[in-house]
Amino acid sequence: MHVKTSQRIGKVNEYYFSRKLKEIDELRKSGRTIINLGIGNPDLPPSEATIRTVCQASQMQNAHGYQSYIGTPQLRNAFASFYSREYGVSLNPSNEVLPLTGSKEGIMHLSMAFLDEGDEVLVPNPGYPTYPAATKLAGGIPVEYNLTEENGFLPDFEELESTNLTKVKLMWVNYPNMPTGAKATTELFEKLVAFGKKHSILICHDNPYSFILNDKPLSILSVDGAKEVAVELNSLSKSHNMAGWRVGMLAGKAEHLAAALTFKSNMDSGMALPIQLAAAEALEADSSWFSSINEQYKKRLLIAQEIASKLGCELPKEHSGMFLWIKIPDKVKNAEEMADTILYQKGVFITPGTIFGSNGNRFLRISLCADEPTLSKAAAILSTFELD
Repeated sequence: MHVKTSQRIGKVNEYYFSRKLKEIDELRKSGRTIINLGIGNPDLPPSEATIRTVCQASQMQNAHGYQSYIGTPQLRNAFASFYSREYGVSLNPSNEVLPLTGSKEGIMHLSMAFLDEGDEVLVPNPGYPTYPAATKLAGGIPVEYNLTEENGFLPDFEELESTNLTKVKLMWVNYPNMPTGAKATTELFEKLVAFGKKHSILICHDNPYSFILNDKPLSILSVDGAKEVAVELNSLSKSHNMAGWRVGMLAGKAEHLAAALTFKSNMDSGMALPIQLAAAEALEADSSWFSSINEQYKKRLLIAQEIASKLGCELPKEHSGMFLWIKIPDKVKNAEEMADTILYQKGVFITPGTIFGSNGNRFLRISLCADEPTLSKAAAILSTFELD
């Protein structure tokens, strides 16, 4: 018997990295050695205090039951303190902070909470593929807006204003930007808040990269009046090396978070208590924690830049985050073709910018989530790479 799948699941494809990892696994089974420089999966550990806390908390007698849908007071207070200390943003931990089992889940929560069939959502091109996927799954319609090299990979507000915005309900933004590495500015956030107010659009800012190779972390919620029209997702995945722990948060106006909670409470049963207590400990890390992590990323970035040079690619004018966004040579047809040639010819996987949208067609993205010896080995292998 074959049961027909839903129409909504037919609107999206299996996630690119899910498919590509299967392909890489098959190559390895055939005897090939593959170096993976494609995925942003932090290889560094969380702080020792974080690991110690989760171990200790796991021994508590009451640590293994269901937890509150809104997270423990310890975790909500820790997120609020973190935002006050690092971003200068005041959040009420009782109703302006909602812990999530990873911020990726929050993208779906917001989409399901705010979108009706046919509502439109502004999504960046290039941008995180989950934004349009979640929009489609919720019945919405993704409307791409351009991020171009000429505009520093920032939204072009003149172009946006010339767009029919009457059906637009949400706008996804992400700075420091993934995949391009473009940095946020207070001016950008002010323009986004003004744009949201003018057109009654909820600005959804996804902010997981602000502490990686970025000397000025910013939150959109630091702008006056931002809470009226903006929410922010954040995560411990990148900043605190806790990707597999699945700890994120949604911050903003109480009414906006309450809508997301309505959906969330029907989908999960809370985060494990030891994870929450450990996350609260992680959020207490001081600036020296971020400095020590960034020292390692700086060294990795230098090797990634060397790889870009060996591939004949052009470096970006500025950089932040845990990826290096590089422009492919003019003689190459497109990024996907070049990435596949590198993979099959040299056994090194680098992400083609094409998967982030048509504006990524001339770019590759190198992940810095590999140690220096691995990156150096890839650089040595690619020193003999030749384009046909």
